Amino acid sequence: MIKYVSGDILLSDAQAIAHGVAPDDHFNQGLALTLRERFPAMAKDFRHYCHQNNPDAGGAWLWAGPDGVIINLMTQEPAPDHNAHPGKASVTNISHALKDLCAIIDAESLTSVALPRLATGVGGQNWEDVKPLIEEHLGGLKIPVIVYETYTKGEKAQEKISKAA
Repeated sequence: MIKYVSGDILLSDAQAIAHGVAPDDHFNQGLALTLRERFPAMAKDFRHYCHQNNPDAGGAWLWAGPDGVIINLMTQEPAPDHNAHPGKASVTNISHALKDLCAIIDAESLTSVALPRLATGVGGQNWEDVKPLIEEHLGGLKIPVIVYETYTKGEKAQEKISKAA
């Protein structure tokens, strides 16, 4: 049950927010930066997770804190060195990360998830290439999937999805 909305994803009522990052991401750009500022423990825990597990691009990692659930989708290639910006996202990485997202949703019994136009900002992908992947992987889920197709700072989106949708 996918619904495309306009608004500020940070005001979402969804149980979890999923967003794109790179393995070993510093969370210093785009939505990741805003999430790091709001959930500093998440960014610290992600760095620890990456240091311990050396994840590949194309995976996903869930963080749950007292104020939110964030799912980091590793859609981008890691930075070539520790001081560089992460690489671009790829359709393959996005597809694999969305499969992992579905597994996390199922394993954690999540009731709703919100995500931005995944991998189209810092990730460098075209929305026309990413949107069909979201529909393919998430379209059959029985929970509300809220896609923030247009970002409008400070505006609460109308997220409700009717059972008939």
